[in-house]
Amino acid sequence: MQEGSFIWGRLEKQYRTIDKWIDWVWVIVLLLAAVLLFTINLGELPLRDWDEGTVAQVAREIWRAPAGSMHWLYPTLGGEPYYNKPPLIHLLIAWAYSLGGVHEWTTRLPGAMLTAICVPLLYYIGREIFRQRWAAIYSSLIYLTMLPVVRHGRLAMLDGAAVCFFMVMILCLLRSRRNLRYCLGVGIGFGLICLTKGILGLLLGAIALIFVFWDTPRLLTSRYMWTGMLLGITPVTFWYGAQWIHYGFTFTKIGMMDQSVSRVWNSVEGNSGPVWYYLLEILKYTWPWLIFLPSGMRLCWENRNLSWAKLVLVWCLVYLVAISLMGTKLPWYVFPIYPGIALACGAKVAEIEKMPLLSSYPRPLVVSLAFLSIVATAGSIYYTLASTAKSDLQLIFAAVATTMAIAAVLAQRGDGQFLKVLLWGSYVSLLLLMKSHYWVWELNEAYPVKPVAQMIHRANPTVTKIYTSFDYHRPSLDFYSDRTIVPASLTQLRHSWLSDGQPYFLLNEPALKNLNLESVKLVDHASGWLLITKNTK
Repeated sequence: MQEGSFIWGRLEKQYRTIDKWIDWVWVIVLLLAAVLLFTINLGELPLRDWDEGTVAQVAREIWRAPAGSMHWLYPTLGGEPYYNKPPLIHLLIAWAYSLGGVHEWTTRLPGAMLTAICVPLLYYIGREIFRQRWAAIYSSLIYLTMLPVVRHGRLAMLDGAAVCFFMVMILCLLRSRRNLRYCLGVGIGFGLICLTKGILGLLLGAIALIFVFWDTPRLLTSRYMWTGMLLGITPVTFWYGAQWIHYGFTFTKIGMMDQSVSRVWNSVEGNSGPVWYYLLEILKYTWPWLIFLPSGMRLCWENRNLSWAKLVLVWCLVYLVAISLMGTKLPWYVFPIYPGIALACGAKVAEIEKMPLLSSYPRPLVVSLAFLSIVATAGSIYYTLASTAKSDLQLIFAAVATTMAIAAVLAQRGDGQFLKVLLWGSYVSLLLLMKSHYWVWELNEAYPVKPVAQMIHRANPTVTKIYTSFDYHRPSLDFYSDRTIVPASLTQLRHSWLSDGQPYFLLNEPALKNLNLESVKLVDHASGWLLITKNTK
């Protein structure tokens, strides 16, 4: 008996060593693949409006601030207090500016790297909840090859970082079931989420709490868990307390209510939508993995007595219901649900992987892959025959069409290799898209800001505020021009022209004609926009 136990103990130790080495190999491979996809061509396109322009400007003002100015604690935007979000990611970007200068690459790099780290983190989460390694591998690869994950993860936004910290929190929560020391990581992850996106931490923390209550309720009575949470929320309490002391009721009204809590029941800046808004976002952008999502969620429901299914159901359903009921609807708010979707699809794909060789796959799967191939082929032909041929888009659609066609043929034959083809082809297609100039397609929604900003830099107006006839505020133009560009109506522009001593206007030609101003001096022009001021001579 003792000899057998000794032999088994030695074999078990050897097995665990090999098992850890295999995990390390997969983690390195996944991380390298993610870093390549999330950083290639990262700085070639301008920053887009809204989040990117705002985040970059706040970070630059932190970077420019003199030592000892406390700008890192009390950030500003255009010289005014910035209440919207805690400055954790802005501080990381400011640090990147200090190392590599101010440009698009350093602006996007911190968020891109944190999102890339999510891929091996999801692998480790899969290893904690799945019995088979392949389910964890497929989950992380599916997450890596999701279009919205790659696109939004590469942008200078806060969502990729928040998801990364949430994954740290979930991973530590899963490991704390057998080692209570990981409770410290749960608290740290929660604190980092709150220091990144504020109120989002409460929703993600509630998801973790519901999962623990359903799966491992004993952790709720553990002093280690609450000690870890206390340590995690201490810096969050310090930051919010510092804002209240410094700004008083203004921070409560603007920072807490108007820009955070009110988004739950009001649509901020007209960003509204129906209850099914985020469901449509998932339906539009999660192909080809959407094919496996319904059956994956059904598999979760059938196994809801198991930990992995409990985690996926709570993660996906609670988060989707919560954001769907919110008044404000923005496409990137759905970002944190994608790891849960990847886990559901990964579990289903791993089950398909176990099917006997040359066994028939569900017909809807084959039909869906064939349909995607036809659509991608049509896209490739369209951009080939267009008046202005776009070779990059032609190649991207051709890669997608080839991937889906080969996968459909292999699936029709019952060959499980179609899964490898689907993963590899999706990765290559996304790599081609990120290498092109089309991955930030929102840049085509309005005029290019960099030529206009360069014009403003050449003129170097003495004022820091320039009025424009454009319809809405463009934070990216503020960042590149290093000025505050304020949209104004024709009435407001006329009033400013008469009342200000030396106003500067950024106008297009129709607006200039409609204003019919006197003593106009044309300073410069670019991309159909005119920079004018008063002629004082």
